[in-house]
This record gives sequence, structure tokens and C-alpha cells, in this order.
Amino acid sequence: MIKINPQWYTKKWVVVLLHVAVWTLFFSLPYLLSPPYEQKKAVANSFDEGALAAIHRIDDCWLIFSFYLNALLLIPRLVYTKRYGAFAIIHLLLFGVLPLGNWLLFRFVAVHTPFEWRTTILFAFFGYIFILASSTAYQMIRDKIKSERLAKEKENENLKTELSFLRSQVSPHFMFNVLNNMVALARKQSDLLEPSLIKLSSLLRYMLYETDEDKVPLEKEIDYLNSYIELQSQRFGKKIIITTSFESVYDGYVIEPMLLIPFVENAFKHGTGLIPDARIDIHLKLEKEQLSFVARNRYTDTAETPKDKTSGIGLNNVKRRLNLLYPKSHSLRIEKKDGWFSVLLQLNLH
Repeated sequence: MIKINPQWYTKKWVVVLLHVAVWTLFFSLPYLLSPPYEQKKAVANSFDEGALAAIHRIDDCWLIFSFYLNALLLIPRLVYTKRYGAFAIIHLLLFGVLPLGNWLLFRFVAVHTPFEWRTTILFAFFGYIFILASSTAYQMIRDKIKSERLAKEKENENLKTELSFLRSQVSPHFMFNVLNNMVALARKQSDLLEPSLIKLSSLLRYMLYETDEDKVPLEKEIDYLNSYIELQSQRFGKKIIITTSFESVYDGYVIEPMLLIPFVENAFKHGTGLIPDARIDIHLKLEKEQLSFVARNRYTDTAETPKDKTSGIGLNNVKRRLNLLYPKSHSLRIEKKDGWFSVLLQLNLH
């Protein structure tokens, strides 16, 4: 039903290129912000410039190694398991490698350049702290995005399961009664049998085959509601007053499949039985891309309504489905007042 396609920026080769670009820019900044050429030349006369460049590249590689070691191994294995002591000791050792390694390199490679412990430790400290903070922030943000994506996928899988359940279960009780009613029509050789079979066939075709898409044309959803209501009306006859109003809908509007049927099914489920003056009203209209849908039925707290535990997915699950599919673009009001149970749904369509 709902497909999650990876964005272009999440592809592995794009991520690798972005990392390379960021590291290249980061380690190029000292050269981009360095003094003019003549001043650099004067400074370089008394130092082994080639050896210093090699030492800087080695330091850069060590910082990159520390970044990914912290992000991919130390944070998941130590921070998330609250082993902070081991985390601190390992980072102290990693930091200590920088000044000690520089001292060895200056002694055996840049032999003409004086080595200063204080300056080396100071620069190494600020550089390592920056790398450590960046690495920690990078991994935590990455894990949060991954966690949110997994939660979203889990929600979507739940929606798929609910829709499959809805398609296969809406409603065994309803189907059983409709088929019994058609048996009675066949025995009477009624002219209503053929149109009833056509409506049931249309209903089943939509429910089983046309709801595999993420969205369906709004007209098809309305046709499905009409077929359902007409079959229910034929079943109950004069025992219940059913009023419907579906305004004409122009082509182009789409909706998630079987989003409205739980409200209609709920009205018939709880608005029939031993209820005096039983009545159900279903209304739908579309104005300026806003769908207004009303389903209401008379009810009484003392009447025993037929129970069908496998019918539908429940109004609470429909609320959750709406919150996921139409965040901040719908309103749902459910109320009991003056002997009426009413559902008012307003949905922004595109």
C-alpha cells in the first residue's frame, strides 16, 4: 500500500562523495586561510616544508580514523550501553597518540624543525575535541533519523496489515446477511436479485483488486459506499430510514482506499437492531479541495446492538490511520448528543 523509496541523498555512493567533499574542504581550510605566498616562503626557509606537509597529512588521517571509530564503534558499543569510563579512557589514548606521534615524526622525519610540546598539545587538543564533538553529533543524528525511519516503516507496515484485514473482514457479518437476503430473493424470483448481485460483485471487485494502490479515485470510493449502503438498505427494508447525499465529484481527486467505509459500517453496526425510530444519515460533499463527510445514526444506551468482533478495524485505529496519512490536514469529530452518534470528518484533498 505505502512504499518508501530511498531518497537520492541516502544512496551509498552519494554519502561517500559527501563525506569525501566535507573532509577535503575541512582540511583545505588552513591553506585557504594561510598567509600570502611571500610570507609563507619566508617562514618555510627555516623548516622542512615537505616533511611538515607529510606530518599534517598523517595527523589528518588519524583524525578521520578517530571520527569514524568514535561514530561507528565507540558510541554504539560504549555510550549507548553507559560504559562511560571505558569511553573516556579510549579517547584519552587516541588523543595521546597525536602529540606523541608528532614528536616521533619530528625527531625522525622533520629533523630540521624544532618541536614544541606545548604548541603541539594545544593544537591537538582543540582539533581532537572538535572531531570528537562532530563525530558524536553525527552519529546521534544518524541514529535518530534511522530510528524515525524504522518507526515510520513499522507504522506503514501496520497500515498495510490493517488494510488487508479490512479488505478481508468488511464485513463477514454483512456478507453473510447479504447472501441470505439474495437467497430469499432467488426463491421469490424477485427482479431485485440481478441488480443486487451486480452491486455485490462491484463491491467485492473494488475491495479485492482496486485497493492495492496507494490511492484510488474518490469516485470509486463513493461508488463503493453507495453499493454498500444500497445492499444494507435492501436488507433492512422499512425497518430503518436511510438518508444519503453524495455530491458530484469531479475527476482528479484521490483518497486512500477504504478510508471512509469504517464510519459507514459503524453506523449500520450500532444504528440497527432494537432501536426505536432507527435512522442513518450519510452525507459527503467536496468544496475547494476539502472533503466533508458525515455519518450519523440514532442510538440508545439500553438497546442491544448486534456484535461483530471481526467487523472493520475500529474507530480508534481509523483515527491513527488518519493521523499518519493526513497529518495536520484533517479534522475528525465524534460525538454523542440527543440520541445521535455522529462522525464528522474534514479532509484536505489534492
